[in-house]
Amino acid sequence: MENKQLTCGFIGLGLIGGSIAKALRQRYPDCTLIGYDTQKDSLDLALDEGVLNCALTEIGEEFGACDYIFLCAPVSCNSENLPSLKAFLRPECILTDAGSVKTSIHEQIEAQGLSGQFIGGHPMAGSERTGYVNSRALLLENAYYILTPTREVPREKVDAYRELVSSLGAIPLILSFREHDYVTAAVSHLPHVIASSLVNLIRDSDSGEGIMKMIAAGGFKDITRIASSSPAMWQQICLTNGENIDALLTAYIESLQSIQKEIRESASSRIYDFFDRARIYRDSFINASSGPIKKSYAVSIEIADEPGALASIATILALNNISIKNIGILHNREQTDGVLGIEFYSPESIEEARRILTPKGYVVHEKK
Repeated sequence: MENKQLTCGFIGLGLIGGSIAKALRQRYPDCTLIGYDTQKDSLDLALDEGVLNCALTEIGEEFGACDYIFLCAPVSCNSENLPSLKAFLRPECILTDAGSVKTSIHEQIEAQGLSGQFIGGHPMAGSERTGYVNSRALLLENAYYILTPTREVPREKVDAYRELVSSLGAIPLILSFREHDYVTAAVSHLPHVIASSLVNLIRDSDSGEGIMKMIAAGGFKDITRIASSSPAMWQQICLTNGENIDALLTAYIESLQSIQKEIRESASSRIYDFFDRARIYRDSFINASSGPIKKSYAVSIEIADEPGALASIATILALNNISIKNIGILHNREQTDGVLGIEFYSPESIEEARRILTPKGYVVHEKK
């Protein structure tokens, strides 16, 4: 898609809306981007960064010029904003959203008589950090972007939108909205419930001295990382996709009861099979380039436990133009020295970091 006159509007400019807007600005520098948000600070920052051409604190006629309008506010707010937005829509405009649950927005679209111009959207990307300030164009890179078009929207419009999504570096996947909600309940919504329940279990089971919290190892931190996400967002997801989450949660509880029985009975071979089946299936998609569970391009580096050790490595990488996605000391070791964990954006960065750091005496271990 090489449309230099592309005009897009955003209702809500948080993490996802901001990231889509930045990706559009990067891919189509001459496009016109219009944004509405209740947070004026986000709008001001987007204007200062040159992402938005027009910032609005009220939904107005400016949206009448849009080819696409992205509904990126919370699910309940998207529904509330539809009547106001409808007054300014031109027939050629495609409405889309970025929500994690599709059934409710499809029902609202049908109720407003907008089914002929709606293609639901869900970029399978995100972060524990929220808000426009944490948005970035690369958030969409190699992420599945699920599209849920209505039956009424013209096929050529679906093809054009799929092409637009591809041009931003994401991988479009077309599903029905009901299939979407069941699939995401399994691979996204249920894991968040499980992660939060594990964290709450440790909180409630820990000693007064907080020993469990203190020695929580990498495995526990990895599996519960997503429990740091927005509680308000996950409250809304559970309320809007409760039927699917409930069905899958029931199946999960049954699987836990099954392995609990095998552990109680010391059923050696069945316990082994339980872990082996999971290992085999998990390894079958560990190297996938995209999807809900993405490969992490991370390394661990042994460093001296002394001031400036972390800064030295970060400086070396920065001077060689290697971008760092995440960095921190791993505190779950018994040795005197520490381990520095670094996550990169690409596998090429790992090889470049190893090439630069190894001659300087650092031992770089890639995390699988």
